[in-house]
Parts: sequence; structure tokens; C-alpha cells
Amino acid sequence: MTELKKVLLLGDSIRLGYQPYVQEGLKNEAVVVGPEENGRFAKHTLWGVNLWINELGVPDIVHWNNGLWDLHHEAPMVEALTPLPEYLDQMRRIINELERYGAKIIFATTIPVLPDSIGRSNAEIDLYNQATIELMQTKKIEVNDLNLLVKQGLPDLICEDRLHLTEEGSRLCANQTMEFIRKYL
Repeated sequence: MTELKKVLLLGDSIRLGYQPYVQEGLKNEAVVVGPEENGRFAKHTLWGVNLWINELGVPDIVHWNNGLWDLHHEAPMVEALTPLPEYLDQMRRIINELERYGAKIIFATTIPVLPDSIGRSNAEIDLYNQATIELMQTKKIEVNDLNLLVKQGLPDLICEDRLHLTEEGSRLCANQTMEFIRKYL
């Protein structure tokens, strides 16, 4: 019998919402793991990536996202927590760490927020996503555009907190994520 491939899910609280559905949906096709903790902002993911891989095992496939924490503006902060050049640098460094393991990498875009979301804007999310997509293209990393998927279903896919996915949104993101992962199983 062939050993199942290991899939590592990394990222912020959005990943925590869809991870259980991906684990259940792929249970007979792959071993899907992810850290119990929130990947928070990109620098935290960079800090934890090797620790989590040591804990969870070397993956064959990594599906990863960051962004919502990086784009937060904690009042009275005017700029995003992570300025775009620093964010892109963290993305490059995370890619470098993941590439050392030889895993297939899939990056997921940052989802939109509902209007009047405190501390975040879709214009800024779109700016960061576009810059990150361009980086991923130069690295030949496939992009799972969860942003576009969720935008098509707003407002029903975002909770009352104007930020996190509803159960329906988590299931929808999980289904699209599984489609991307299945290409490499």
C-alpha cells in the first residue's frame, strides 16, 4: 500500500477555520496536519515554520497563508503592522525555509473583510495580495485565490466580526483548498 502524502497547512486564523474541513475531506487521500496555534503575522510564521515542521513532520505539500494580522492597524496606528516591503521580505524568507524541505508550496491570498472592518481595508488587502501574487509567480508557486472566492460570496461568508469566515465560508475555502492540494497527491 502506498504511503499517504503529508500536507502541512500554515497560516492565520482563517486557516484554523478551514483546516478541520480539509482534514476530514482528505482523510483517505493525505495526512493533513497544521499547528494548533494561529500563524498570526508573517514574522510569526517565519519564526515557527521549522519548529512546526520538526513537530509535525516534513511535508510533501504546504498550503500557506498570512496577511490579516500583518494588515491590521491597531488604533491609533496609521500604518499596517507590517509594511509591504517588510511583508514581502518575510514571504521570501518563509519560501526559502519551505523550499529547503522540497515540498510543493501553494500560497493562499488574504481574504477580504466586510466594509467598516476595524483596522483593515480591502484596498490595502488587494495591494498586498497583488504584490504577493507577483512574488509567488517569480518563485513559480501556485496561488489559491481565496480572496476572489470569498469576494464573490460577500457578505454571507464573513462573520459579524467583519473579519473571520462563517462556517459556510470555511467550508467553501476548504473545498477550493482541497482542489489545489489534490493536484499534487
